Amino acid sequence: MINLMLLLFLVVIAIAAIQAKDLLNSIMYLSVYSLFMALVWTELNAVDVAFTEAAVGAGVSGVFMIAALTRMNRFESSRERTGLGKYFPMAVVAVTAAMLFYATVDMPAYMDPEAPIHKHVAPYYIEHSEHETGSVNIVTSVLASYRGFDTLGETSVVFTAAISVILLLRRRDKNEK
Repeated sequence: MINLMLLLFLVVIAIAAIQAKDLLNSIMYLSVYSLFMALVWTELNAVDVAFTEAAVGAGVSGVFMIAALTRMNRFESSRERTGLGKYFPMAVVAVTAAMLFYATVDMPAYMDPEAPIHKHVAPYYIEHSEHETGSVNIVTSVLASYRGFDTLGETSVVFTAAISVILLLRRRDKNEK
């Protein structure tokens, strides 16, 4: 029941973010969306992902978007799409949703003990992580050692986004051209 309620809240918040004419309101809705996604990840027992979603999705991304908003018009222009152009975004969303639903057909059932991850990957990490990485904490072993390059990549993306926003928002002197 809680999963259904979280899904409903996510849909309502997403629609509110899309419909808002004030970009600051949209940014706030997207931050709330990220917080609800953190709750979803927590409900799915992926607390490390939930923590990252809350910190990056709601925190850092919100700050970056608000900083970018200081350099642009806060309110959406009243220009409307005409013809087939106004249906294009909805078609993209529908096609993406159909592909995502199709991709979930082959997924194992939630918490299925016979799922491949429980047969191959998880037992290996449980048995070998302390010996191979020197860490008694399995989560630390996975994030820092086995998925070290992935974590480095994620950190690099956030760093690059921060530097890009800083470069875009910096004030130029009048003498500088």
